[in-house]
Amino acid sequence: MSGDIRRLRIAGTGHFVPSRVLLSTDLDRELGLEEGSLERLSGVFSRHVCQAEDDQIAMAVAAANLAMQKAGMGPEDIDLVIGACGVPYQPLPTTAPLVMDRLGIAAGRAAAFDVNASCLSFLAAVDLAADRIEMGRAQVAIVFSADIASRALPWHDQPDVAALFGDGAAAIVLAAASEGDSSIRASLMRSYPSAYDACGIGAGGTRFDFHRQPDEFAAHASFRMDGKALFRVTHRHFPRFVDELLTAAGWTADDVDLVVPHQASPLALEHMIRQTGMAANRVVNITTRFGNQIAASIPTALDIAWADGRISKGSKLLMLGTSAGVSFGGMAIEV
Repeated sequence: MSGDIRRLRIAGTGHFVPSRVLLSTDLDRELGLEEGSLERLSGVFSRHVCQAEDDQIAMAVAAANLAMQKAGMGPEDIDLVIGACGVPYQPLPTTAPLVMDRLGIAAGRAAAFDVNASCLSFLAAVDLAADRIEMGRAQVAIVFSADIASRALPWHDQPDVAALFGDGAAAIVLAAASEGDSSIRASLMRSYPSAYDACGIGAGGTRFDFHRQPDEFAAHASFRMDGKALFRVTHRHFPRFVDELLTAAGWTADDVDLVVPHQASPLALEHMIRQTGMAANRVVNITTRFGNQIAASIPTALDIAWADGRISKGSKLLMLGTSAGVSFGGMAIEV
């Protein structure tokens, strides 16, 4: 937890989604389900999905360029690039150096690396960027999250789970701020590993060897989720987590102008609203239109809220989320 105020200016935000929109009714027909089944089970009406030729790096670059344009900055201004994807482009090398190159940032101009905290990757990366800027180790950082969540989904075994997800990318440009400017009032992350196996993709790392264990590798190459196990952990611990974050920020729930949460699912957002006592009209909810974009969910919701005029100078924002692992994360920001 950080209780010390860190001066940080949000210079620009941006998001990008693939052009193809897939309705839940389209999926019902593809899977031979009764029309309306998947929307009723998942709460998601539509999501943007990548086609075969779409590329995670291209999405990240598009979102980052939009954020830099809004910030009035170019590649020559960036000296820190942090990739914050829930699922990376590949295991090695990391995603950030490739995005740095595609953005036209000169070799040796910036540091580029990844942070992975599943759906909380964006918050973890912003927290780290804020520390480096506060210490004078960076002047201007760009954090991007890009996830192609529509791949490796369990359509045959868990269609209601698969229907939750959509693709997209978002980015934020962060810069040093002076006294009186925007600030991070508090940040917090807590982990509950008892439900570690309740959500994830087992293959792709060192757990299963592709050559020696092809069957096990294939069996764990799709996403799996035990929603009930995740719900139990969240229901038990999340309200106390939010109270702790607000206390660290010196706020009450009534002080919060806008909650920008991870868009886990429509039902999860409804439950979060009930648990925290936040008014529904102060919670950014885009999940019925975009689905769960993994790490890109929070920054996409942030950018949309900004574009919709819901954020202005002095706004008190609470960014909140949960992730596989299981972890909770949150950040209190005064714009």
